[in-house]
Amino acid sequence: MLEEYLTRVRDRAPLVQCITNFVTVNDCANVLLAAGASPTMAHCREEAAEVTEHCQALVLNLGAVEWREAMLLAGRRANELGIPVVLDPVGVGTTSLRRRTAAELLDQVKFAVIRGNASEIRALALGSAGGSGVDVSAADAVTEENLPRAAELVRMLARRTGAAAALSGVIDVIGDGTRTAVLRNGCASMARITGSGCMLAALTGAFCAAAPEEPFLAAAAAAAVMDRAGELAEARRLKNGTGTATFRTDFIDAVSNLTPEQLKEGLRCEIYQR
Repeated sequence: MLEEYLTRVRDRAPLVQCITNFVTVNDCANVLLAAGASPTMAHCREEAAEVTEHCQALVLNLGAVEWREAMLLAGRRANELGIPVVLDPVGVGTTSLRRRTAAELLDQVKFAVIRGNASEIRALALGSAGGSGVDVSAADAVTEENLPRAAELVRMLARRTGAAAALSGVIDVIGDGTRTAVLRNGCASMARITGSGCMLAALTGAFCAAAPEEPFLAAAAAAAVMDRAGELAEARRLKNGTGTATFRTDFIDAVSNLTPEQLKEGLRCEIYQR
């Protein structure tokens, strides 16, 4: 079923406004284009809300915390127009500025999806400081053993905010407070390139734009595309004996060339019952 959402993105070619980390802005733009969407990356507070009016989704990334006012203006305008908003709470547990900004955004903006790594989701769900920044700490990495706890954190955050919560990592956990999906695809090389989480947030925006009525399934479909494209790129990397720089390019190529059949094939996704 998730493969249908890839077709929707390509058919509808949504315009996605991203206020995102300057380190990853190019990759986010390119992965959106590869998926069949279009990007705009307007960060200036004087135009952020106006640009958002012409888009079908908005992605706010705390890696761009210096653009806090622009994010608030764009987020409030998106809510007024019924445009889905995605939050990527990059490093939210690491500094007081990021914690304050996240709290302000969650207070003033209604989000369709909140997507983060395990450390970030834990910080938002529990209201705690800590974490290792943009990379998940070993203590927070999701394993089969601690999967029930990860699923509970996702449920807690979803119920608290009204957004679908998407925890990405070796195991992806997506929930809306009622349903919880678990994906066991992807590859280790995805954690060795800068911005894989930011790219997933951008993709999530595109999928929410294509299915604004179903943010839970949109987030699951975006994670599925990310994971399956990563697997295809990893197979190419291993075959050719290349490294992480080539993997990054191969990954974007894999998103561009991914078919619904390839997305469905080998996808290990289940509705988690515990």
